[in-house]
Amino acid sequence: MSLSFPMISRRAALGLAASAALPIGRASAAPLSLKVAYIPILSMAQLFVVVSEGWATEAGLDLQLTKFSSGPAMVQALASGGYDVAYIGIGPVMVARASGLDFRVVAANGVGQGSLLGVGDFATGFAAAGTPAQAFAAFHKATGRPVRVATLPKGSVPDTVLRYWLDEVAHIAPADVQVLGMGEDRVQQALLAGSADAASALEPIITVVQERVPSARVLATGNQMFPNQPGATLAVRETVLKANRAAVETLVRLHVRATKLIKADPARAAIDTQKVLGEGLISTETLEHAYRSPTIGVEANPHAIADATEKLGAFQMKIGALARTVPNAELFDMSVYDGLPAGAK
Repeated sequence: MSLSFPMISRRAALGLAASAALPIGRASAAPLSLKVAYIPILSMAQLFVVVSEGWATEAGLDLQLTKFSSGPAMVQALASGGYDVAYIGIGPVMVARASGLDFRVVAANGVGQGSLLGVGDFATGFAAAGTPAQAFAAFHKATGRPVRVATLPKGSVPDTVLRYWLDEVAHIAPADVQVLGMGEDRVQQALLAGSADAASALEPIITVVQERVPSARVLATGNQMFPNQPGATLAVRETVLKANRAAVETLVRLHVRATKLIKADPARAAIDTQKVLGEGLISTETLEHAYRSPTIGVEANPHAIADATEKLGAFQMKIGALARTVPNAELFDMSVYDGLPAGAK
């Protein structure tokens, strides 16, 4: 199927939302165009499945996809008002909401998805050290420089989780580590080139690097770094939610359906994902391995990340990544997920 969608203006999209009298999903209903911002990582897997399986088209949704290199970069674009839906990390959603953008989380994508991946001498020495702090200090002493850890820009979930682990869990001396914020593609390149010693990363980076670099190993899992770590989410602009709630309910129902497919059939999910990410960039075999990895943590229920989100938000405030505290009641709209039929969850 073609993944090239006709572009219409936001005003036109909202006009369709307001005028659609028939329920979304009926063949006679006019398609509702939704502009969707996303990051091309497996944390956004549900979107790839929904699009590639053709479920959105069948349900009367015309999803227009635009990819971004990171959540913080996406937040800047969301501020323009040009997007209706965002597949985005919970950290950037909080940043967006704290800045006055009217996005609400209606579903989760996963839990515990980010991990600390090490390569080269640092990864080899990490296991031999008594504690993570000792491993960082020993590397610094041996090389004369701090451990270089790549991650996404400040405000992203991988960056926030990394800083939480460094400060609150592993108690790494600031002089022993250098955090390098960059786009998702560059994180993988830095690990493969050896210009970073470790990374707070997501799939498929974790699997790709482990396949290509013999020394690569997971040094700390997502839940070791931040218990019940909240990850990517499905967020919707409130104006869209109010103008056509049926469309949002349909998208969330398909999102949950995709979550079930990913868990039940990783091979099929890998084929679906490659259709969106592009053939030749990553093999279906690698994608399938990533979907079978414990680091993928696929989960659609927004309640599963609520408590940990409050804790993450408090830490974001502590490190200056949030302008203000964003209560869960303001950040989440649980009613869409909760309103789904029992058999659809």
